Amino acid sequence: MNQPEPFAEAASEAAQSATMAVRLILMIADAVRRDAEKRAGKKEDTPPLADVAVAEAAGELKGLVAPDIATALMSGADWPAMAQQLVALKRSGVDLSEFLPRVSEIAVTVRDAVAANAEKIAKEGTEEWAGLLRETMPAGPVREAILSSPAWPDIARTMRELQERGVDVRQILVHAHNEGAGVDQAVARVMEAGKAPVVPPSRDARNAWGPLTVGLDVPKNLDLSDRTRALAQLGVAQSENARFVRMLQEALPGKEREASLLIGARQWPLLAARMAKMEDEGRKPADHLVRLMRDQKWADGPSSEITSRLMRATSEALHKPSGDEVAAATVVTAAARAGSVTMGPTKAATKGPAPATPAVAPHRAPAAASTAARKRT
Repeated sequence: MNQPEPFAEAASEAAQSATMAVRLILMIADAVRRDAEKRAGKKEDTPPLADVAVAEAAGELKGLVAPDIATALMSGADWPAMAQQLVALKRSGVDLSEFLPRVSEIAVTVRDAVAANAEKIAKEGTEEWAGLLRETMPAGPVREAILSSPAWPDIARTMRELQERGVDVRQILVHAHNEGAGVDQAVARVMEAGKAPVVPPSRDARNAWGPLTVGLDVPKNLDLSDRTRALAQLGVAQSENARFVRMLQEALPGKEREASLLIGARQWPLLAARMAKMEDEGRKPADHLVRLMRDQKWADGPSSEITSRLMRATSEALHKPSGDEVAAATVVTAAARAGSVTMGPTKAATKGPAPATPAVAPHRAPAAASTAARKRT
């Protein structure tokens, strides 16, 4: 007996969503594989022939992936490309007998979620998804591989489509990160053949430590010589960076040369990461950047040092609360004092004893929580 049309459409949409979830995980896994092999110095292999990959991947799917999802995968127009990704993962050292059942479990969860939830939530662009990555995934090779991959727009588009179908994309990203980490480790085992060196912090990671990196999620292998990679390492999408560039230029009207020097500076990605973090916290970087024109002490001094002075001034401007934030804090403080039972409105606070230990610079104090857990508003 045929299903009524609405039920058939819902089942079809659920199967398509499950296939999209698998596609998303495969794209992420493939991006991690390529990045891991590139970092290991391996030249990119010629992709397996589509016909060969289709036959080999189809054999791997049997018994490892839910039958309806396997059928949906192999009947899709993009199955040859997905098959090539699966075979490339296998040849790189990934055990598909362990990988595919986990992917199948995720796909089944997505299929059931879509079947039970038809609510649509429209989302546009990729910046939202870059923010979700920063919130969900810690800094490291998986997040870096995703944001620096040529497939990033497709990955973001798939995330948006899944969200529109009522899927918990955040949970899929958690699973995708775990699988991506496994792919990275599998490739590393094959490439390094028993070597397990302890990788010290890069020179850029050591040199950047200080006011510029307070509270930021900075990877140990930070490489500021490669602007595209550095932004990806810090979790800043290219579209976000372009917006921060415009924001800085608008904050320095008539100072095009100075703005260009700062944007072109090696450490610019750290300022972009700072602005991205501020936006994740619901703060507006533009409200802080206006200080650069109000207080132009950075313009005084040798012209050869203008970039470093402007870098420090911008970092300080982003750290200090804006006028709105100061006003809000004043209101909260006044309200707290008014409601206090220990201090009347005319009673002065008494000074306490001096602290027993010396003050600790903010960036030397232990962080209260990982920046990877920050929330985007």
